[in-house]
Amino acid sequence: MRTTMGMGLRAGLALAAGLMPGLARADDEARVVGLWKLVSYEVEARADGTKLPAMGDRPTGYVLFTPEKRVFFILTGEGRKPAETDAQRAALLQTLVSYSGRYRLDGDKWTTAVDVAWDPKWVGTEQTRSFTLDGARLRVLTPWRVMPNWADRGETRSIVTFERTKE
Repeated sequence: MRTTMGMGLRAGLALAAGLMPGLARADDEARVVGLWKLVSYEVEARADGTKLPAMGDRPTGYVLFTPEKRVFFILTGEGRKPAETDAQRAALLQTLVSYSGRYRLDGDKWTTAVDVAWDPKWVGTEQTRSFTLDGARLRVLTPWRVMPNWADRGETRSIVTFERTKE
């Protein structure tokens, strides 16, 4: 009887622990930690709902979440070529998104306190992204905002999909 009761108590405690938000959050944090390779990157314009591959059909990139709660995020456009002139070097900025900082998770969102970025305006800001995890897929959705790379399109949001990699 005592053994059965002890097992029931342990099972009940395990069940209760699984329902505690802090433990669920720790589970999500463990699930995002690692290296994710870019699969697709679309930008949706708020004004008319059009979606476009803002950095081409085959952009490249990665996001890395470390156990120490730092994120490294880099996306580059399709077909980038070495620059020879100042104008070409400036144009390369239109096909780059890159930042790093400490991150925190809150449910289906992560917020990065940016301390390094391709655009200095982002340094010192907090960037929040919604995400979903589906097996080895991480889908990221930005809030509506005017993105420095395509400000002429007005408010946009990015829809970015990554796949877990072991590289």
